[in-house]
Amino acid sequence: MAARILKASTGLTGLPVSQNPRKMLLHLYGLTFESLEKMPASAAYRKNTEKILKHRVDIVKSTEDIIQIEKKINCGQIEEIIVQAKNELSLARRMLIWQPWEPLLGDAPKDQWKWPI
Repeated sequence: MAARILKASTGLTGLPVSQNPRKMLLHLYGLTFESLEKMPASAAYRKNTEKILKHRVDIVKSTEDIIQIEKKINCGQIEEIIVQAKNELSLARRMLIWQPWEPLLGDAPKDQWKWPI
């Protein structure tokens, strides 16, 4: 295994350099998949989030170079991608509580989905 050169700073206030970003991302993605598996397979949030996460997991698993991972995911520095993964995990857990795939308790107001008003 080649020696890793860690950057000194992310250049973003309050966002420290991650010491093991690949491991952290795979862990967070795994936890998110666990939450998604508890949702109905037909839930739009589950289907779309799984698609994105599978793509990102494939990138992280197949690429050792952090700079290449950043380029392939194209969502900022690896530390920012970790923050995004943490936020997605938090949202997935909240979605389990909210259960937006369940039918409405009552009828929606007339023209609720009409735009422009």
